Amino acid sequence: MTATDPALTALAQGWCALSLLHGRIEAHIERALQAGHDLSVREYSLLDVLSRQHDGDGGHLQMKQVADAVVLSQSATTRLVTRLEDRGLLERYLCPTDRRGIYTNVTEAGLKLLQEARPTNDRALREALDEAAKDPELAPLVKVVESLDVPARKVPA
Repeated sequence: MTATDPALTALAQGWCALSLLHGRIEAHIERALQAGHDLSVREYSLLDVLSRQHDGDGGHLQMKQVADAVVLSQSATTRLVTRLEDRGLLERYLCPTDRRGIYTNVTEAGLKLLQEARPTNDRALREALDEAAKDPELAPLVKVVESLDVPARKVPA
């Protein structure tokens, strides 16, 4: 069944096309990040989100906020944090004002890897969008993505 199958409603067709576009982009970026930096898309996303934390009020994320930002369950996010911590890319510490809270920071090694991986991520995204734009089903969605003027992703409140 394709996104243009007449058995699907227009809404379902749109959702199928969007899902297809997302899957193609994510797979392309995944291959590029794995090959160039031994990072998955989720690992890259986690490093990116955590690198945007700051020391001001509300600047450090709780695990639920991190999970929401990387679109994973809390348990999957905790496992991901543990993997990156084992690689020396993240470190955890107790919240100084609430000993029950545990925060996660990106280490210098993690920031360096993120900086090295960012151009790969951006290039792979551009390549995936260019390839998808050749598909008549996906071309309109690619145009929408390219037309978005979204401010830089902020740390969720």
